[in-house]
Amino acid sequence: MARDYYGILGVSSDAGADEIKRAYRKLARELHPDVNPDPGAQERFAEVGAAYEVLSDPEKRRIVDLGGDPLGNGAAGGGGGDFGAFGFGDIMDAFFGGQGGAAGRGRGPRSRVQPGADALIRMQLTLEECAVGVTRDLAVDTAVLCTECTGSGCSPGSSPTRCDICAGRGEVQSVQRSFLGQVVTSRVCPNCRGFGEVIPDPCHQCGGDGRVRSRRTVGVRIPAGVADGMRVRLSGQGEVGSGGGPAGDLYVEVEEEPHELFTRDGADLHCTVKLPMTAAALGTALPLPTLDGTHEITIEPGTQTGAVRTLRGKGMPRLRSTGRVDGHGDLMVHVDVEVPTNLTKEQTELLRQLAALRGEEQPGVGSGRNGHGLFGRLRDSFGR
Repeated sequence: MARDYYGILGVSSDAGADEIKRAYRKLARELHPDVNPDPGAQERFAEVGAAYEVLSDPEKRRIVDLGGDPLGNGAAGGGGGDFGAFGFGDIMDAFFGGQGGAAGRGRGPRSRVQPGADALIRMQLTLEECAVGVTRDLAVDTAVLCTECTGSGCSPGSSPTRCDICAGRGEVQSVQRSFLGQVVTSRVCPNCRGFGEVIPDPCHQCGGDGRVRSRRTVGVRIPAGVADGMRVRLSGQGEVGSGGGPAGDLYVEVEEEPHELFTRDGADLHCTVKLPMTAAALGTALPLPTLDGTHEITIEPGTQTGAVRTLRGKGMPRLRSTGRVDGHGDLMVHVDVEVPTNLTKEQTELLRQLAALRGEEQPGVGSGRNGHGLFGRLRDSFGR
């Protein structure tokens, strides 16, 4: 025998689509298991969903009007085990644009055990320390596991209990009336903060959080070749999570101090040496301190300002992403020739004699080896 789908929804056989929708919506809110704990509500909710599925489909409704049953053999819209053809989230999606669907289904209580956050500490290193690497013990202030409750948050001998406000669901529901009818919304339970349980006797040491702040010593090895801003990660040495959750990571960030002699460009080093004019003209040898001792560099006669002498492999270690060192950079020595000032009378006379010997008493702008500078070329061009 065909079921009376109109009677299930409580509408007449000539009811319009809007009337059928309003009847279904009203019954669905009243019978949904999250709202109505009555054991019989689940079966009734399935019947209402099946009735709406049939009567909202013009073809299936035509079969009902002809005395047939489009679902056949008492099928309730896909089986009562799934609360009928439509869940409460589908109801809200259909009539309110998806609002409240997730709230209707329920998110469930969230775990009290949460992963910990990462921590960051900065370490200042000299250029020499960056070149060879260092191993240090650092004092770190982070959250650590509470030794009194071992992360549970409860005093010894006690345990959490189910929240009476939300019955362990971690959220509470409220019903509001709108022009569309009653709207059921969910929010985090204010009593248990979404955990679904409360701690009646919190740990006196951590206050129920399962962790306390403490200073501890952590050993860290900084590899050779690190540069300013690089970070070394210490896995599991960061903040312990609430409820005794796993600790995050600790990052040690390198702050490289400025060097009095060298500037750094990746693995290469740069320095500047100032040469007297006579040394640059005659050539000389200079002792130069490097990261691995003093080395002598040769200055060729006639060296000009801006000249660069390169010492191969005398720079910083090349640190690869694998943490291994692959060779060293170079040390670039930049030459800066100093012009003498505050000459004595004798020094001035000697320089005048040198200028006369070289024909440089009145050098022209851009003069070359042939003595014809820019002014000479201009004079020649106007004299033609």
